[in-house]
Amino acid sequence: MEETRKCQVLVVGAGPGGYVAAIRSAQLGLDTVIVEGDKAGGTCLIRGCIPSKAIIHAADRFEALQKHSNDGGHMGISVDAGAEIDMKALVGWKDSIVTRLNKGVEALLKGSGAELINGWATFTGPKKCTVEGENVNVNIEAENVIIATGSSHIDLPFMPCDEEFILSSTGALDLDKLPKSAAIVGGGYIGLELGCALSKLGTEVTVVEGMDSILAIMDKEIRRPLEIWLKKHKVTIHTNALARGAEIKGKGASRKVHLTFQKEGEEQTIKVDKVLVTVGRKPNTKGWGLENMGIRMDTGGRFIRIDHQCRTNVPGVFSIGDVAGEPMLAHKASAQGEMVAEIIAGHNREFDKVAIPAIVFTEPEIVSVGLSPEEAKERGEEIIIGKFPLAANSRALTLGAEKTAGFIRVTARESDHVILGVQAVGSHVAELHGEFVLALEMGALLEDIADTVHAHPTMTEAFHEGVLKTLGHAIHTA
Repeated sequence: MEETRKCQVLVVGAGPGGYVAAIRSAQLGLDTVIVEGDKAGGTCLIRGCIPSKAIIHAADRFEALQKHSNDGGHMGISVDAGAEIDMKALVGWKDSIVTRLNKGVEALLKGSGAELINGWATFTGPKKCTVEGENVNVNIEAENVIIATGSSHIDLPFMPCDEEFILSSTGALDLDKLPKSAAIVGGGYIGLELGCALSKLGTEVTVVEGMDSILAIMDKEIRRPLEIWLKKHKVTIHTNALARGAEIKGKGASRKVHLTFQKEGEEQTIKVDKVLVTVGRKPNTKGWGLENMGIRMDTGGRFIRIDHQCRTNVPGVFSIGDVAGEPMLAHKASAQGEMVAEIIAGHNREFDKVAIPAIVFTEPEIVSVGLSPEEAKERGEEIIIGKFPLAANSRALTLGAEKTAGFIRVTARESDHVILGVQAVGSHVAELHGEFVLALEMGALLEDIADTVHAHPTMTEAFHEGVLKTLGHAIHTA
């Protein structure tokens, strides 16, 4: 006989949106069940943000060791033997971090009082579902439902990923051997992050991008230092190039992937060890009974339609994270999850963020918060802009971060000096984003940042100087 479990809150999906929603719901005293078909933590923790950043960091360390072993060393430090990479050991280290964090999420859920059920949920109605899994077969009836099913890799129908020669980002994070050559189809942030890491590790990298520039989500000025780095590291970039297919040829260790793409009206073929497909992600709206819930989709039919409180058109049913629309970012999902839990508990909340930060962990790193100068102008704003080079920041020099031609750019409204956006590019700039976001959320004026004492020597001084530059009187640059 099937068990029936009734609860106040049912969360479907234990990613960064779902598990945060479940923990907060339980903290607020609500009887909470969270269902996850894989491992708690979701794509971000298990096969996305966290493992990729681990490999990116390892690649950075490897490249640094190579510098110390070449041309007499670096920073006065020399290493007699060149650094070597063991991909199995690297992946094992990455997996240990993922396992630790996965167990941590499970412990947090348990500690808060939320019940984690491992299995796949299939809805038969707006608030009723069946969960099936290993040793699990339960019906759940909930007063409130939070849909947090996330997103998944987009496969190309003419070039499906076999995770041996043609890889998704998941396969790229589980390599047991470093490929001598790799082609990346898709020049967005996922492909470029992994491409930079592979290049640092010694792989010959080629990027095939269908648009007229890589990382098109960022403006030309902010992505320029990345383009310089890629060129310097002999990463081949093909823009306005459309992948047409891939064929695996050869025998044994000599097998290669022949990737064909069209560029300027001509077909070109390159031979590589691996092809990495990173053409985007799609919301997970199929396979769990969404059609039985009566939920409306947005105009394009991709995402679940929600309002400013993440409510769907069905009373008591909420949707958060990637499945509920752009931007498809883990930190947005977490913020929405916490908010929805509080709304269910009776708190007065709504999702009204001035800015959600976007960070690209390439080399150099790129941060964008709020409006770019072009976006501000398109909105009819009269603006002033200040740009401060990291080469003029003492801490950046001691970290070697100035070599990427990085800078911090501040955009403010001319009439009242309200900060509208901050973009930064350079090594180690990701950790500066918190101050940028806080400035926008607090409605800070240029003078607020200018009058705030920043510790010396730190990278955050570059933001202070960028603001002074916007006001026309930066100290450490002309």
